[in-house]
Amino acid sequence: MADASVEIVEGCRLPVLRRNQENEDEWPLAEILSVKDVPGKKLYYVHYIDFNKRLDEWVTPDRLDMKKLQFPKKEAKTPTKNGLSGSRPSSPEREVRKSLELNLQSTTAPSRGKTLPTPKRKVESVTLAPQVSPVTPVPSLPSSTEASQASIYPATTFTNKTNREEHESLTSLTTNGTARRLMPSQPGRKRKNCGGTDEMIKVFQLNSPRCPPVPLQPGEDSQDSSDGIPSAPRMTGSLVSDRSHDDIVTRMKNIECIELGRHRLKPWYFSPYPQELTSLPILYLCEFCLKYLKSLKCLQRHLTKCNLRHPPGNEIYRKGTISFFEIDGRKNKIYSQNLCLLAKCFLDHKTLYYDTDPFLFYVMTEYDSKGFHIVGYFSKEKESTEDYNVACILTLPPYQRRGYGKLLIEFSYELSKVEGKTGTPEKPLSDLGLLSYRSYWSQTILEILMDLKSENGERPQITINDISEITSVKKEDVISTLQYLNLINYYKGQYILTLSEDIVEGHERAMQKRHLRIDPKCLHFTPKDWSKRGKW
Repeated sequence: MADASVEIVEGCRLPVLRRNQENEDEWPLAEILSVKDVPGKKLYYVHYIDFNKRLDEWVTPDRLDMKKLQFPKKEAKTPTKNGLSGSRPSSPEREVRKSLELNLQSTTAPSRGKTLPTPKRKVESVTLAPQVSPVTPVPSLPSSTEASQASIYPATTFTNKTNREEHESLTSLTTNGTARRLMPSQPGRKRKNCGGTDEMIKVFQLNSPRCPPVPLQPGEDSQDSSDGIPSAPRMTGSLVSDRSHDDIVTRMKNIECIELGRHRLKPWYFSPYPQELTSLPILYLCEFCLKYLKSLKCLQRHLTKCNLRHPPGNEIYRKGTISFFEIDGRKNKIYSQNLCLLAKCFLDHKTLYYDTDPFLFYVMTEYDSKGFHIVGYFSKEKESTEDYNVACILTLPPYQRRGYGKLLIEFSYELSKVEGKTGTPEKPLSDLGLLSYRSYWSQTILEILMDLKSENGERPQITINDISEITSVKKEDVISTLQYLNLINYYKGQYILTLSEDIVEGHERAMQKRHLRIDPKCLHFTPKDWSKRGKW
């Protein structure tokens, strides 16, 4: 309970009562981000420490535990933009962020709203060290640099393994630094260079596979560089949010509710809609052109004049009730900006730019008698120097947990197949995005490995490059997924892949539930050469 004699200010930390998923009361530590007066009482906007920002909310004083109140530390006065000194309450979270910013300013200083040019290199080193719990170590493969120097990748064996602990840890992709070697060098023992992605991977079927486990170093934090010094996430992606510019305004949700067609959505994060709309109890959107309006009467008047019944652009895919529309950010600028504003309500790791010209937007819709209703979308750069095939990806909350997210991901890779490229999503991924991509990569790669058949009594063979070319999944993501599944072991001078019965059964159950799939025959898409400026 709040004590009226103590004034709670921004930056304070204290336990706050909330209900968890099991509908049980809990008191997690939270930080006060804002305080506002309403008739008869005060309201406090809180961020639960170590919880996702989408759980932030306004709470009443009776939900605060004043006995464990922590006041913020005062910062030294520093000159502000207008030259005047100023100070504001500090929290441990801000102090950690500021210290990291100071350490990283000399190495990472991206310009806001622009894509930084990256020097061309023959080989790009990519860290694939997954974040794991101490209980479940995940192996690391040699880096792409080492593999290129050796010209071949390790021969990898495919084995049935009956007993293995289930993997429970989530991992995150890394885009900085170099990967570590899988096996530490042993004194008095010489090892030949490992094989490469062009060498065939031998697929063995052993009757009694007892592959001795190899001591592997657990993956370090995904943001660590090769020398152990923490490094910032890559900021060369055009839509990556520069978190150093976070302030108290953008940390708070500013839209209470959105009505989109027959759905009412509760936003998760801040979105830069016009200030005069943030005080409305409900923000109304036209579900076809995504124009935002302040009242139901305005929406009804708009619908009498709006001729759209589907997203603008070209319909490049249709199967059943599912359609995909390709929208050029330059030709349909207003729609693209409105789409970005809506998406920002549910995406925290990406930032919004009104310059939509360099992007293509692929909107997935569901058709009924009233028109084509937006389900989700993904955007991609017309020209990506980092081989990104997705910049932002979102399934709207009413359609989540129904297979649409994986369908969006599969469609993005189908486009990459037509373009003859391998692709990867822009980093960093959100927590839900990471789960979806990990699941898609795992199912896609396991599907290929389980379909391998022996020829003439010999063991079937495949290379990492073959998997990458078949799926259009970037080579580093293939290796990262094998690490995540904990399939890689070192046995008798070879890298082997071990498939347990649990993984096989789990994969079969997952594929039975996956009813929505992309049919390449229904895709009508011709890639353009965006390097020619005339096509913009």
